Amino acid sequence: MAKNLTHQLIEQHLVSGKMTPGEAVQLKIDQTLCQDATGTMVMLEFEALGLPKVKTELSAQYVDHNLIQADFKNADDHLFLRSASRKWGIWFSRPGNGISHAVHMACFGIPGKTLLGSDSHTCAGGAMGMLAMGAGGLQVALAMAGLPFSLVMPEVIGVEVSGKLPPWVSAKDVILEMLRRYDVKGGVNKVFEYYGPGLDNLTAMDRHVIANMGQEMGATASVFPADENVRAFLRQQGREEDFVELAAEPGADYDQREQLDLSKLEPMIACPSSPGKVVTVREVAGKPIYQSYIGSSANPGLRDFAIPAKMVEGRNVPQEISLDINPTSRQLLEEISRSGDLNRLLQAGARLHQTGCNGCIGMGQAPASGRISLRTVPRNFPGRSGTKEDQVYLCSPETATASALTGKITDPRDMDMDYPEFSEPEKLQDMRPLMLAPRDTTDEIPVELEKGPNIQPLPEFDPLPEVLSGPILLKTGDNVSTDEILPAGTDILPLRSNIPAISHYTFSRIDETFYQRAKKLNADSFVIGGDNYGQGSSREHAAIAPRYLGVRVVIAVSMARIHRRNLINFGVVPLLFKEPADLARLNQDDILEIDKLPQQLQAGNKIVVKLTGGKELEVTHNMGEEEVATVIAGGLIDYVRKNHLQG
Repeated sequence: MAKNLTHQLIEQHLVSGKMTPGEAVQLKIDQTLCQDATGTMVMLEFEALGLPKVKTELSAQYVDHNLIQADFKNADDHLFLRSASRKWGIWFSRPGNGISHAVHMACFGIPGKTLLGSDSHTCAGGAMGMLAMGAGGLQVALAMAGLPFSLVMPEVIGVEVSGKLPPWVSAKDVILEMLRRYDVKGGVNKVFEYYGPGLDNLTAMDRHVIANMGQEMGATASVFPADENVRAFLRQQGREEDFVELAAEPGADYDQREQLDLSKLEPMIACPSSPGKVVTVREVAGKPIYQSYIGSSANPGLRDFAIPAKMVEGRNVPQEISLDINPTSRQLLEEISRSGDLNRLLQAGARLHQTGCNGCIGMGQAPASGRISLRTVPRNFPGRSGTKEDQVYLCSPETATASALTGKITDPRDMDMDYPEFSEPEKLQDMRPLMLAPRDTTDEIPVELEKGPNIQPLPEFDPLPEVLSGPILLKTGDNVSTDEILPAGTDILPLRSNIPAISHYTFSRIDETFYQRAKKLNADSFVIGGDNYGQGSSREHAAIAPRYLGVRVVIAVSMARIHRRNLINFGVVPLLFKEPADLARLNQDDILEIDKLPQQLQAGNKIVVKLTGGKELEVTHNMGEEEVATVIAGGLIDYVRKNHLQG
C-alpha cells in the first residue's frame, strides 16, 4: 500500500507499537527544542536524571519569552540556561536572537527528522518535512536522555491543496479557514498532511504559518512535503546540503481527506476569545480598534513585515492607533533594516519592539481596557494578552495593517492601493555564529550550573494512595486553556523555576480564591473539567502547580493531548466522564472518594467514584500500561529512574 509522508516519517522512527490509529507508539527523537519559559524546568528535570550529556543528534535552548529584565529573576535564569546548555552539550540562543521556532527552522531544521519541543508550537517545523511535535518539558528531557517519545498513533488527514492565493489573502487566512472548519479540538490525535499542486504557490515560511497554528486545532502535527520550495529556503539559509526530497508516495491513502482551493479563500479573522471563532473580515468590518500587532511565531516570515511596510509607505497611522512591530529574529531585523522596510514602518508611526515572543505570551504590549487588539499571533485565549477582559482578534499581516491605517477592522481588499509585490532574497545572514555551540566533548573541564535564588528544586511527589478522598476544589467549563490554569505574563512567568511561588497563581483567571482554599485544605482534592480541558500551550506548570497544591485527579469530558500527558507525568490521574451529561452530577465542594484506585487503574478502564450521599459514578480512563504505571509511581521522573535508568 502506498504510504503518505506522515506514515513514512513515523515508520522510520518507530521504536515500538503498531501504526494503527489509537494504539500507543514510541518514536525515536532526533532533535529537541526548548524555550526559556519551559526550559528551566526541562533543565532541572534533566539534572534530576543524572546524565552527563544529551543523547540526541541536536538539542537547542532558546531565550525568547522572558526578555523583560525588571529584576534579577529572568537574567539569573538566562545564565542558568546558558550554563546548562554548556554542561550538557546543547546549542544556546541568547536573548535577542529571536523566536525559537523560526530560528530553529532557519538554523537546524532538516527534512525527515523528528523534532520534539517543550513549546506547543514546535509543530511549525512540519513546514519543511519534519515530524515536529510539542510536548511537556519532562518528555522533552527524557528525549534528550535518549529515551523514545510516547504518543497515541494519530489519524492522518490528507489536505489536497489546489489553486493560488488571490491578492490580499495570505497563509494566515489559510490556517484560519482550517480552524473555521475544525475549531479548536477537531484535530486532536490527528496529523494534517498537506499535498497537491497548490503547494507550489506556498513558500516554506507560508507553510510555517499553517503548521504553527495546526496546534490551535489540537493537532499532533502538521506535515508538508520537502520540495523545491523547501530547497529554496535552505539555500537562502546557506544550508542547501541539508535538503532531502520527501513526499507522499503516489496514490497514498489517508484516514480522512480534505479539499482546500486557495483561489477561493478570502481574508479571515478569529474573534475573541478563541482561535476557532473564525469569520470573514467583512463580517466584523468597521469596529474601531486600539492596536494592530505584527509578528510572533505564527507570522515570522520576511514577507509578513515587508508587505505591511509597503502598505504604509507614505501614509501615517492615526494618532489613537498603536501599530506594534515585533521582529522575529536578528536575521529578519537586519534584512528589513537593509531593505528600508523598517524605516517605512517607523516613518508611518509604528512602534518597534525587541525580537522575541513579547505580547503574544503576555509579556508587554497589553491592550487598553475594553479596546480591540488585532494580532498576527496564534492565540487569543481570555486574558492572554495581559489585559484581563481583552478583545483580541487573530488575523493576517495584511488585515492588521489595513486596519491600523483606517483605525477600524478593515478587509485589506477594500484599501485604495494595489497589492504590494514581494520576492524573497536569495541569501540571508547565517544566525548560527550568534549562538553558543555545544562544547567540545573532549573538554574535561567541568561546568557548574549557575543557579540564582529564584531557582528552586523540583518538588517531591508521593505515589498514588490506595484510597483517594477529598473535595472538588474547582469545577470549570469547556475549552479551559493552560493560560487559565496557570497564566503567563510579566509577574508570573519569571517564577517558572520556583514552583512554590508560581503556584500562587494556579487557576487565578478562573477563581482567585483557589490557592488560598487549596492551602487551607492541605490535602488531596479533585478538579472537574468540561470539554477540551487543558487546550493551548505545553507549559507543564499547569500540571505541576495544581499537583503541588494537592490536586490528585482531574475528571473531564475530554482533554487536550499535551496537557493530559503532563498531568500523568506529575502523578495527576486524568479521568473521563462516560457520558457528558454526568458532568452535571458533580458540583464544587462535593466530597469524592475512590477506593483501591491503583488496582482499579490496572484492572481496566472503568473507575468507580463514590459521591456525597452514598451514590456512585462510573468514569473511565484512556491510559496505556506505561501511563498507568507512571501515575501510580507519582510521576514520570520516579517511574523512569526505577525502570529505565537503573545502573
